[in-house]
Amino acid sequence: MSVKLTTNLSQRLVLTPQLRQRIEMLQMTSLELSDLIQQQLLENPVLEEVPAQEEKREIEEHILDQLASGTNEPDAPAAGELGSASSNGSGDAPLVEAPPLATDVTADVLETAPAPEGGEETEGEPGERDSFEEIDFGREFQEYLDPGYKTQEWEYKDDEPTFEQFLTRPVSLTDHLTEQLHLNDVPAQLIEIAEAVIGNLDPDGRVNATNEEIAALGNWPESLVEEARQIVMRLDPLGCGARDVRECLLVQLEACGELERLAAQLIREHALTELQQHKLPNLSKQLGVSVETLLKELEVIRALDPYPGRRYSSDEPILIVPEVFIEKIDEEYVIYFHDDGSPRLRLNTGYQQMLGQPDTSKETRDFIKDKMRSAVDLLRNIEHRRQTIYRVVDCIVRRQREFLDKGVQFIKPMMLKDVAEETGMHLSTISRVVNRKYAHTPQGVIELRRFFTEGMTNEEGEEVSTRIIKLRIKKLIEEEDTHNPVTDDQIVKILLKEGIRLSRRTVAKYRDQMSIPGSRERKAVI
Repeated sequence: MSVKLTTNLSQRLVLTPQLRQRIEMLQMTSLELSDLIQQQLLENPVLEEVPAQEEKREIEEHILDQLASGTNEPDAPAAGELGSASSNGSGDAPLVEAPPLATDVTADVLETAPAPEGGEETEGEPGERDSFEEIDFGREFQEYLDPGYKTQEWEYKDDEPTFEQFLTRPVSLTDHLTEQLHLNDVPAQLIEIAEAVIGNLDPDGRVNATNEEIAALGNWPESLVEEARQIVMRLDPLGCGARDVRECLLVQLEACGELERLAAQLIREHALTELQQHKLPNLSKQLGVSVETLLKELEVIRALDPYPGRRYSSDEPILIVPEVFIEKIDEEYVIYFHDDGSPRLRLNTGYQQMLGQPDTSKETRDFIKDKMRSAVDLLRNIEHRRQTIYRVVDCIVRRQREFLDKGVQFIKPMMLKDVAEETGMHLSTISRVVNRKYAHTPQGVIELRRFFTEGMTNEEGEEVSTRIIKLRIKKLIEEEDTHNPVTDDQIVKILLKEGIRLSRRTVAKYRDQMSIPGSRERKAVI
């Protein structure tokens, strides 16, 4: 063994902070991007938001300049804001290319900046060129800050939210039960224990902690804990505080005075799985009652609420903000971005002027340059994100035009690799673009990933989407005779007559994916 020096040649992929930010921004939703921009506005003093009134004035001046020039043709869409997809599928739709990265243009503010007093070196070693000087801030972001061509057609929004849609915080299950508890005539000691029971309820209204665990919270007797739990179960909604579905349903029947009827016996003595339609004949023989009587009791049980706490669930709804709008105008589909709520950024000219002042110290210059580079990277990545999303959506519109015109029955099989090959992008880039992003289309708000479906070739050589096959299976089941439902084998034969060859196992898989039970579970008894 010996110690010696060797050289090794290798290739490695290194992600710079700028490239890492670009990748992360590409897979962000519009809401997440707005949060990122707000955070950067707080952290980077060089960035500033364009005021709404100033942006509106710039748009009006831009339109007036176009009208004064005597042309009605709009400029190229700013930052991918507006574009049209080819109506004939030829792929001639104009795409907005990303702005060129300036590498040989020196910023005017740096060219005219006088040297600081005292001959202090502020730009590194003599003869060394600073990459910061290679950015022309005026030209680089002229297109980004250009308000673009907007007519009154795009400014008018008839679907703005009204004040009636602004809601306060909904009442939680805990607040609702606690309020009733204090309004009822309950001893003070039981109120404290009942509040502990309410504090251990899950979103369904079940109490997961045992009486022993609740009693340990305040050194209470377990008998008082059980008494307090019984009080909670009889508050509105009935059944909150129960330990299982049976207890919850029995409390609701008790409040209605129906504890003596057959429905209560079915809940107490039989598993809920035995109450399915195809098992009723055996259950009727076991109990000595008719199937019709069992069906009437089942209707009573179905009217009860096994999860009373869900109506007061505190889960906030998931807000979906469409990333792009796809509208048909004059037989052509127009693609434009939804920018409401997204701040429009620009660089603060005051910091650029500080670079040209002779009394600016080296530390201040370095700080401003670092923040300038960060702002430049952010604006470039925002523009790259818009350009990439636009190109992908434009490709989807050209391929799925028939679906946009006629509906989901005409969706065509399309894979991520098909769009990647057509746009010249990597497959992972397409996957990031379509993930968790939505488009407002003539067929409704649709996730971009839903445009991508697998397909199969029928006997006529046509590509058929699996989604269309699933819809056909679902329609056959909806139109079946409930007393004699179609089996998976019968569905296979029907699809074969229509030119679609599937195995019984594939039909069962598609049916399970749509949460449709088998023919035996769907069969009606009477």
